[in-house]
Amino acid sequence: MESQITDRTDPAISGDMLPTEDNVLLDEALDLRRLSAHWSTYAARSAMSAAQMRGAEARARRLGISDAELMEQAGTAVAASVRALLKTTERGPSAMALVLCGSGNNGGDGSVAARHLAASGRRVVVALLAASDRPATRDAARNWERLAGRAGIVRLHCPTARDVHTLMAGTERAAVIVDALLGTGHSGALREPIRTAVGLVSQARSQGVPVLAIDTPTAVDLTSGVASDPVVRAHVTVTFHRPKLGLLTRDGARLAGRVLVAPIGIPAQADRG
Repeated sequence: MESQITDRTDPAISGDMLPTEDNVLLDEALDLRRLSAHWSTYAARSAMSAAQMRGAEARARRLGISDAELMEQAGTAVAASVRALLKTTERGPSAMALVLCGSGNNGGDGSVAARHLAASGRRVVVALLAASDRPATRDAARNWERLAGRAGIVRLHCPTARDVHTLMAGTERAAVIVDALLGTGHSGALREPIRTAVGLVSQARSQGVPVLAIDTPTAVDLTSGVASDPVVRAHVTVTFHRPKLGLLTRDGARLAGRVLVAPIGIPAQADRG
């Protein structure tokens, strides 16, 4: 398991801070109730399947909105949601946030969230749980690399189950665990090291650590709501653009916890396939 611990001042780079066009997300007093109300228009939309979401993203690209922009907005929304969640817990400001990233775009959202959390003063440990030390998609890889050399961030590569056990020793003291392991593209049984990580997330949750999932708790199908075993049970799930069918039915309704539906810049016309 490789680590990179940074202790130097974070340079002022354009795009590091939260977008100022949504000033509500910058409010330090923001809690889950207010954040949910702020995004209530999106939560009231009709639910969509994972395939429909992928179609909306593809049409957004044709309208000139890049995957990088969508990922930045998603990660920004997740960071705001983490801060709002922590308003409801007794975890101190010095407790670290643990962000578990898979190799795809769900993990890329996690890397963006980690960057924004660190920029707002939270200590963050962000781990890539994959065989390769570089995420599989271009935008996820770019955001993973942007974490290198950042103050307040410990960046780890955990290719094996043993590495994950080492990573998560003592996580009962974490402020929050962010599940950015698998999203809309997942199907089939979990593989290592993600399978081990999911089991350890469940253990940490039983010890009182808040868990926030990005898009869907890992191992919950976003369309059917069916979960495989093991599965993440979240206190909060942040999904994007519109509610997802799988978070409203079957296992998903039980495992997602409080569901927030965050806008990420996909225009309404992108829903018209």
